[in-house]
Amino acid sequence: MRTAMPTTRRAFGALSIGLVAGLGQVRAADAPPWRHGLSLVGALRYPPDFRHTGYVNPEAPKGGVARLSIDGAFDSFNQILPRGATPPIAGLLYMPLFEDATDEISTAYGAVADAVRHPDDFSSATYRINPSARWHDGRPITPEDVIWTMEQVKKNDPRMGFYYRNVVRVEKTAEREVTFSFDSAGNREKPQIVGQLQVLPRHWWEGTDAQGRRRDISQTTLEPPLGSGPYRIRSFEAGRNVVMERVTDWWARDLPIYVGQHNFDELRFEVYRDDTVELEGFKADQVDFRNENTARYWATGYDFPAVRDGRVKLETFPDRMPAGMQAIILNLRLAKFGDVRVRRALNLMFDFESMNANLMFSAYRRTASFFEDTELAARGLPTGQELAILETVRAQVPPEVFTTPYANPVNGSQDAQRANLREAIRLMREAGYEVRNRRMVEIGTGQPLKIELLLNGPTFERHALAYKAALDRLGIELTPRLVDTAQYINRLNERRFDAIIGGYPQSLSPGNEQRDFFGSEAADRPGTLNSAGIKNPAVDQLISRVIFAKDRAELVAATKALDRVLLANQYVIPTWFSAETRTARWNRFGRPDRMPDYGSPAFPAIWWWDAALARKTGAR
Repeated sequence: MRTAMPTTRRAFGALSIGLVAGLGQVRAADAPPWRHGLSLVGALRYPPDFRHTGYVNPEAPKGGVARLSIDGAFDSFNQILPRGATPPIAGLLYMPLFEDATDEISTAYGAVADAVRHPDDFSSATYRINPSARWHDGRPITPEDVIWTMEQVKKNDPRMGFYYRNVVRVEKTAEREVTFSFDSAGNREKPQIVGQLQVLPRHWWEGTDAQGRRRDISQTTLEPPLGSGPYRIRSFEAGRNVVMERVTDWWARDLPIYVGQHNFDELRFEVYRDDTVELEGFKADQVDFRNENTARYWATGYDFPAVRDGRVKLETFPDRMPAGMQAIILNLRLAKFGDVRVRRALNLMFDFESMNANLMFSAYRRTASFFEDTELAARGLPTGQELAILETVRAQVPPEVFTTPYANPVNGSQDAQRANLREAIRLMREAGYEVRNRRMVEIGTGQPLKIELLLNGPTFERHALAYKAALDRLGIELTPRLVDTAQYINRLNERRFDAIIGGYPQSLSPGNEQRDFFGSEAADRPGTLNSAGIKNPAVDQLISRVIFAKDRAELVAATKALDRVLLANQYVIPTWFSAETRTARWNRFGRPDRMPDYGSPAFPAIWWWDAALARKTGAR
């Protein structure tokens, strides 16, 4: 299932390829030109003198309150640590050097920095700090803040340290300029990657709190941090809620990339540990807006008076972002998942068709690519440039990469289930297993094959039980294990699990983040997204082809080749996705007529409080 990211949360991005500069200032004789924007896939939509993006109402009124929900508790406001759970508010508190536009693919414009330049070989990038950039305490944002932020991120977050490992030096090169130097040339995404860095206030973190204690960025904290963004923390109850208030004199409110955004005076985030309780909270008018990711709830959970009389509005938005891969991810570090035939047998027993019909109201499609629903997905047999790239790793990949297009097993009928069961038994026998007393056991040791499926919420519990019943027919014992968020995060970071339900979110311009998803070096690093523990030299080589692709055509070909090899190795059991985002809201809000092509519905960022609608809907 494609899950929409909260629009108030900015993740450290993963971008790549085809960097095209914006129109900038006149080039000096010995320096690259300054650019007001960067794009990875084509020409910039907006010129240097643009006033606002096309997906906002520049006259949107300011005021009102929006109430949202948070899944799972939080115990820290320190966003750069891999431990601790933080609420999704970092994009409200802090700003990046360049901010993404959501009506373009992998494109960003000036935020903390008003311009960027880089040499033709992409060996470095220099960002020029906006002279108006300020922290909420009025102090200027400086190159020293940027340098210190990069140092602390690399030091305290192993995953981001790995992601930024190609940044070998960050230095102040002029009064308002900071230059990032890279370890090699030719990686066209690096200038934009470093531009996504959310800048932190060095002076605040190196200061003392109200009790005179020195702050420590290497530790979790619930002290509301100093920011530079459109909101600040007004109040909170640890693990229960956090209230954000709009900074009325925000220094960046008139920057073109932000005009028409961040219109609510107050944002309230309430913690819900259970999706069913959260839905009831929405019905009781305790939450204003809800992305509905459960098909059962969408089909049956919204028949109540406020929907029927129009006070609650249901609306779907097309989701043009890549579906990526949601899947049951197997821990390949465990010997029991080391044989590709075992992994294929587990996929054969996954009856998506019955689950979709009986549990999900036929609302989904089965995922068949790590880059599902995009031009990057491998389909058919490889040809042309993709085939040429695959030839470089032919000896290291399964032969079916070249002969057989990937296809998920199809179940849904008794005949198909029986056929897939027979094939699964055959594969397990070839892998050294047999059925004894209705249990699938390893022939040499007699040890039964057992799998614990770790869950951090009840959303997939019914699906896990359906899969359990299917595996019982094969003699494999599946045990769904529901744990709280903190335990779930710890077990993932420590790789103490058999299987999880997780995903690999993708962009339309994949690049360095693929190393974090699938690279061998990330397999044993704590906190990386290579949860599966994939270690494959061919995959590593193909990731490099993606990262160092010279143009869009090569990027697409290399990504398809990577996709094909990942699929052929049966590393995961694909689940499902949807090409639309389902939303429910109390009808108190206005939105632009034209929504962004990527990232809709973008609530609350580009919406506003509509007093007339609010009067009709009723007081809270």
